[in-house]
Amino acid sequence: MIELRTPAEIEAMKPAGRFVAETLATLRDETKVGTNLIAIDRRAHDLIRRAGAESCYIDYHPSFGASPFGKVICTSVNDAVLHGLPHDYALRDGDLVSLDFAVSVNGWVADSAVSFVVGTPRDEDLALIDTTERALDAAITAATVGNRIGDISAAIAAVAHGEGYSINTDFGGHGVGRIMHGDPHVPNDGKPGRGYPLREGLVVALEPWFLQTTDELVTDPDGWTLRSVDGSRGSHSEHTVAITADGPLVLTDRSWLGVS
Repeated sequence: MIELRTPAEIEAMKPAGRFVAETLATLRDETKVGTNLIAIDRRAHDLIRRAGAESCYIDYHPSFGASPFGKVICTSVNDAVLHGLPHDYALRDGDLVSLDFAVSVNGWVADSAVSFVVGTPRDEDLALIDTTERALDAAITAATVGNRIGDISAAIAAVAHGEGYSINTDFGGHGVGRIMHGDPHVPNDGKPGRGYPLREGLVVALEPWFLQTTDELVTDPDGWTLRSVDGSRGSHSEHTVAITADGPLVLTDRSWLGVS
């Protein structure tokens, strides 16, 4: 069921958005060559505890997950792009890292993801990250009253296809509110003018993600981590966005923190 939020409810969602933005900015700043993925999860867990927030991941067990996730953040590295389960791995120079983080604050959820390179970056990795970020910007611009889901999807796809990337539509954006994953589904490819009409009060997580040379995924033995079938690297960018009469409101915006 698709739910629309009142202006007061969107205001109540802002603390969750701010906390998710602040946490991702902190973790990105602290994540370096040599940082262990388990240490990232522990740090996120500590920040959640201090803020009195609740993790959306730790007990999460959807149909596509082999077991409850058991951690509080997704850490996807290199050819892993989604649902990366933190494990004992120390980041190496040039690793491409995606952090995906969702929490509930006072009963309201926010969800966001960021990708970056630790150490010395490769040009192709920076180009891939830039493409997901520009696709997210395009998606946010299209998230206006009077448009449709297909307009968001088409905006994302136009950026990806313009850079030669193919698109997997099995996983994409989604409704956000009292729970992390709700209706509507927002695929990363689609036709403009099609799908659910965007109305004031709709809150969605928009999340373009692309792989360098494929759109096919395989699941790790951990039952969660999704990797490219050919070993090429992936990037993932995500924001929680409320559709308002005044235009899209990015609840997880990090720009006020001086970071993208």
